[in-house]
Amino acid sequence: MEIINNSSSVIIVLHEIYGINQHIQKVCEKFSIKGYDIICPNLTNVNKPFNYNFQEEAYKYFTKRIGFDSAVSQVKQIVMEAKQKYKRVYLLGYSIGATIAWLCSSEEENICDGIIGYYGSRIRDYIDITPKCPALLIFPKKEESFNVQELVIALKKLNVDVYMLSGKHGFSDPFCKSYNEKSFQEAEILVDNFLEKINCVF
Repeated sequence: MEIINNSSSVIIVLHEIYGINQHIQKVCEKFSIKGYDIICPNLTNVNKPFNYNFQEEAYKYFTKRIGFDSAVSQVKQIVMEAKQKYKRVYLLGYSIGATIAWLCSSEEENICDGIIGYYGSRIRDYIDITPKCPALLIFPKKEESFNVQELVIALKKLNVDVYMLSGKHGFSDPFCKSYNEKSFQEAEILVDNFLEKINCVF
Protein backbone atom coordinates (compact mmCIF):
# COMPACT_ATOMS: atom_id res chain seq x y z
CA MET A 1 0.00 0.00 0.00
CA GLU A 2 1.33 3.43 -0.98
CA ILE A 3 -0.08 6.96 -0.79
CA ILE A 4 1.95 9.54 -2.68
CA ASN A 5 1.66 13.28 -1.99
CA ASN A 6 5.03 14.17 -3.55
CA SER A 7 6.30 14.99 -0.09
CA SER A 8 9.98 15.21 0.88
CA SER A 9 9.19 12.98 3.88
CA VAL A 10 7.89 9.41 3.94
CA ILE A 11 6.51 7.33 6.79
CA ILE A 12 6.93 3.58 6.39
CA VAL A 13 4.07 2.03 8.38
CA LEU A 14 4.72 -1.45 9.79
CA HIS A 15 1.65 -3.48 10.66
CA GLU A 16 0.94 -5.96 13.46
CA ILE A 17 0.69 -9.74 13.08
CA TYR A 18 -2.75 -9.30 11.51
CA GLY A 19 -1.50 -7.61 8.34
CA ILE A 20 -2.80 -4.47 6.65
CA ASN A 21 -6.19 -4.25 8.32
CA GLN A 22 -8.65 -1.39 8.89
CA HIS A 23 -6.59 0.08 11.70
CA ILE A 24 -3.38 0.21 9.66
CA GLN A 25 -5.22 1.66 6.66
CA LYS A 26 -6.66 4.36 8.92
CA VAL A 27 -3.17 5.17 10.27
CA CYS A 28 -1.84 5.48 6.71
CA GLU A 29 -4.68 7.78 5.68
CA LYS A 30 -4.24 9.95 8.77
CA PHE A 31 -0.55 10.63 8.12
CA SER A 32 -1.22 11.09 4.42
CA ILE A 33 -3.68 13.86 5.27
CA LYS A 34 -0.89 15.47 7.30
CA GLY A 35 1.16 15.65 4.11
CA TYR A 36 3.49 12.66 4.36
CA ASP A 37 4.03 10.11 1.65
CA ILE A 38 3.15 6.64 2.94
CA ILE A 39 4.62 3.22 2.27
CA CYS A 40 2.97 0.28 4.01
CA PRO A 41 4.57 -3.04 3.00
CA ASN A 42 2.60 -6.26 3.35
CA LEU A 43 5.07 -8.21 5.47
CA THR A 44 2.77 -11.23 5.86
CA ASN A 45 2.27 -11.72 2.10
CA VAL A 46 -1.40 -12.63 2.67
CA ASN A 47 -4.13 -10.95 0.63
CA LYS A 48 -6.61 -10.74 3.48
CA PRO A 49 -5.63 -9.66 7.00
CA PHE A 50 -6.17 -11.98 9.96
CA ASN A 51 -9.23 -11.31 12.10
CA TYR A 52 -8.54 -10.25 15.71
CA ASN A 53 -10.28 -13.43 16.86
CA PHE A 54 -7.44 -15.43 15.29
CA GLN A 55 -4.62 -13.82 17.24
CA GLU A 56 -2.87 -17.09 18.02
CA GLU A 57 -3.02 -18.26 14.39
CA ALA A 58 -1.74 -14.88 13.18
CA TYR A 59 1.16 -14.98 15.64
CA LYS A 60 2.10 -18.53 14.65
CA TYR A 61 1.93 -17.60 10.98
CA PHE A 62 4.28 -14.66 11.48
CA THR A 63 6.80 -16.50 13.66
CA LYS A 64 6.91 -19.67 11.53
CA ARG A 65 6.41 -18.33 8.00
CA ILE A 66 7.99 -14.86 8.21
CA GLY A 67 10.01 -14.18 11.38
CA PHE A 68 11.80 -11.05 12.48
CA ASP A 69 14.96 -11.65 10.42
CA SER A 70 13.06 -11.80 7.14
CA ALA A 71 10.78 -8.88 8.02
CA VAL A 72 13.73 -6.70 9.08
CA SER A 73 15.55 -7.50 5.83
CA GLN A 74 12.47 -6.49 3.83
CA VAL A 75 12.11 -3.22 5.73
CA LYS A 76 15.81 -2.36 5.46
CA GLN A 77 15.57 -2.73 1.70
CA ILE A 78 12.53 -0.45 1.60
CA VAL A 79 14.34 2.13 3.76
CA MET A 80 17.39 2.08 1.48
CA GLU A 81 15.22 2.63 -1.59
CA ALA A 82 13.24 5.38 0.14
CA LYS A 83 16.43 7.21 1.12
CA GLN A 84 17.18 7.65 -2.58
CA LYS A 85 13.91 9.56 -3.04
CA TYR A 86 13.14 11.30 0.25
CA LYS A 87 14.85 13.84 2.48
CA ARG A 88 13.41 12.20 5.60
CA VAL A 89 12.44 8.57 6.18
CA TYR A 90 10.53 7.52 9.29
CA LEU A 91 9.41 4.12 10.54
CA LEU A 92 6.12 3.79 12.44
CA GLY A 93 5.33 0.34 13.79
CA TYR A 94 2.67 -1.38 15.86
CA SER A 95 3.44 -4.43 18.01
CA ILE A 96 5.72 -6.65 15.86
CA GLY A 97 6.04 -3.64 13.55
CA ALA A 98 7.42 -1.63 16.47
CA THR A 99 9.99 -4.34 17.19
CA ILE A 100 10.99 -4.41 13.51
CA ALA A 101 11.42 -0.62 13.56
CA TRP A 102 13.53 -0.95 16.71
CA LEU A 103 15.76 -3.56 15.07
CA CYS A 104 16.25 -1.28 12.05
CA SER A 105 17.17 1.71 14.24
CA SER A 106 20.65 0.40 15.01
CA GLU A 107 21.77 0.22 11.37
CA GLU A 108 24.44 2.69 10.30
CA GLU A 109 24.35 2.22 6.54
CA ASN A 110 20.61 2.62 5.96
CA ILE A 111 19.63 4.54 9.05
CA CYS A 112 16.24 6.21 9.01
CA ASP A 113 15.59 9.64 10.49
CA GLY A 114 13.38 8.46 13.33
CA ILE A 115 11.32 5.52 14.56
CA ILE A 116 8.03 5.37 16.43
CA GLY A 117 6.85 2.16 18.05
CA TYR A 118 3.56 1.31 19.72
CA TYR A 119 3.52 -1.59 22.20
CA GLY A 120 6.50 -3.43 20.77
CA SER A 121 6.53 -6.09 23.46
CA ARG A 122 9.32 -8.11 21.82
CA ILE A 123 11.68 -5.16 22.11
CA ARG A 124 12.41 -6.67 25.52
CA ASP A 125 14.43 -9.35 23.70
CA TYR A 126 16.64 -6.72 22.04
CA ILE A 127 17.51 -4.16 24.71
CA ASP A 128 21.18 -4.56 23.84
CA ILE A 129 20.45 -2.38 20.79
CA THR A 130 21.39 1.29 20.84
CA PRO A 131 19.31 3.26 18.32
CA LYS A 132 21.31 5.51 16.01
CA CYS A 133 18.35 7.74 15.24
CA PRO A 134 15.68 9.43 17.40
CA ALA A 135 13.28 6.85 18.83
CA LEU A 136 9.87 7.18 20.45
CA LEU A 137 8.40 4.08 22.09
CA ILE A 138 4.92 3.97 23.61
CA PHE A 139 3.80 1.09 25.83
CA PRO A 140 0.63 0.20 27.71
CA LYS A 141 0.89 0.00 31.48
CA LYS A 142 -0.37 -3.59 31.39
CA GLU A 143 1.11 -6.47 29.42
CA GLU A 144 0.32 -10.08 30.31
CA SER A 145 3.71 -11.53 29.42
CA PHE A 146 6.22 -9.14 31.02
CA ASN A 147 6.81 -6.23 33.40
CA VAL A 148 6.46 -3.06 31.32
CA GLN A 149 7.98 -0.78 33.94
CA GLU A 150 11.23 -2.77 34.02
CA LEU A 151 11.52 -2.54 30.24
CA VAL A 152 10.82 1.20 30.27
CA ILE A 153 13.53 1.80 32.88
CA ALA A 154 16.04 -0.17 30.78
CA LEU A 155 15.12 1.75 27.61
CA LYS A 156 15.39 5.14 29.29
CA LYS A 157 19.04 4.35 29.99
CA LEU A 158 19.52 4.20 26.21
CA ASN A 159 18.31 7.79 25.86
CA VAL A 160 15.08 6.71 24.17
CA ASP A 161 11.85 8.72 24.44
CA VAL A 162 9.67 6.11 26.13
CA TYR A 163 6.22 6.40 27.69
CA MET A 164 3.68 4.19 29.45
CA LEU A 165 0.02 5.00 28.88
CA SER A 166 -3.07 3.59 30.56
CA GLY A 167 -4.57 0.49 29.03
CA LYS A 168 -3.53 -2.76 27.43
CA HIS A 169 -1.82 -3.91 24.23
CA GLY A 170 -3.82 -2.41 21.36
CA PHE A 171 -4.99 0.68 23.24
CA SER A 172 -4.47 2.88 20.16
CA ASP A 173 -6.53 0.72 17.79
CA PRO A 174 -10.21 1.81 17.61
CA PHE A 175 -11.15 -1.57 16.11
CA CYS A 176 -9.65 -3.50 19.04
CA LYS A 177 -11.44 -4.37 22.28
CA SER A 178 -8.47 -2.92 24.22
CA TYR A 179 -8.99 0.53 22.67
CA ASN A 180 -8.55 3.38 25.14
CA GLU A 181 -9.67 6.74 23.78
CA LYS A 182 -7.74 8.83 26.34
CA SER A 183 -4.46 6.97 25.78
CA PHE A 184 -5.00 7.08 22.02
CA GLN A 185 -5.26 10.88 22.18
CA GLU A 186 -2.21 11.15 24.46
CA ALA A 187 -0.19 8.99 22.08
CA GLU A 188 -1.25 11.13 19.10
CA ILE A 189 0.15 14.21 20.84
CA LEU A 190 3.41 12.42 21.70
CA VAL A 191 3.86 11.32 18.07
CA ASP A 192 3.04 14.75 16.62
CA ASN A 193 5.46 16.46 19.02
CA PHE A 194 8.18 13.89 18.27
CA LEU A 195 7.88 14.35 14.49
CA GLU A 196 7.74 18.13 14.83
CA LYS A 197 10.89 18.11 16.96
CA ILE A 198 12.79 15.96 14.43
CA ASN A 199 11.58 18.03 11.48
CA CYS A 200 12.90 21.18 13.14
CA VAL A 201 16.41 19.68 13.16
CA PHE A 202 16.51 19.48 9.35
